Amino acid sequence: MALTRFGGPLSRNLPETRTFTVEGPAHSLLLQPFRRRVRAVVDDVVVLDTAAGSLLFETGLGPQLYVPEGDVRSDLLSPSDTVTHCPFKGDASYRHLTVGSRTIPDAVWAYPDPKPDAAWLAGLVALPMSAADHWFDEDVEVLGHLPDPYHRVDLRPTSRRVTVTAPDGTEIASTTSAVLLDETGLDVRFYLSPDDVRGELVRSDTTTVCPYKGVSTYWTVRTGDTSVVDGAWSYEQPIDESRGIAGRVCFSDDFTVTVEAVPSVGS
Repeated sequence: MALTRFGGPLSRNLPETRTFTVEGPAHSLLLQPFRRRVRAVVDDVVVLDTAAGSLLFETGLGPQLYVPEGDVRSDLLSPSDTVTHCPFKGDASYRHLTVGSRTIPDAVWAYPDPKPDAAWLAGLVALPMSAADHWFDEDVEVLGHLPDPYHRVDLRPTSRRVTVTAPDGTEIASTTSAVLLDETGLDVRFYLSPDDVRGELVRSDTTTVCPYKGVSTYWTVRTGDTSVVDGAWSYEQPIDESRGIAGRVCFSDDFTVTVEAVPSVGS
């Protein structure tokens, strides 16, 4: 379970089904080591290289990488007048990052005098994912953002019958060989073989990136006189942990997905 979102123990909305309380402020911080080498590249120049990074988990937010100041190219940084205030961390100062003729404004921030409760942020700096062209987790390029160690994606083949119905009521798929994908904080999804889809799938130009599944391809779904743009997606070359959905199709919430009920044990 994610720590700071999706009902995790440091999120804002804890589930009622618990026997514990979280002692502390409504907004929580937790810094934990990220135990792999991370590099950030701008215009083919490595601007950050660390094996001592940490992820800051913060209520309601995704984890942010913080690294020792010496693990960022200081010769590429210049002062910025920007200052922001966080009631939980303190006042942040910023620096611009310049590589060749390209300057990325306010690319790096730090808390030189953090709040006492977050004193461990002193000496650390942050570079957001958007400030670099490429990121590497060891020697694997990062998709989207660094993986959250508390976020899971589980794939399970299922023999329960899964039926997909189009907005106009037309049944466009029915199968007993779907793959169930259960991802932290998100609805359970079912991925079907294209052979089980009776509607026409037309590739669109839309793509999205998921750090846990890969780069998606979107499809317009045509059934009779009805077309649903980007009504389905697939991962043609998913990353290793999600390879079980390679080439399979999942339908958007424009469609009704019905899953066979589990029979009672006594039946």
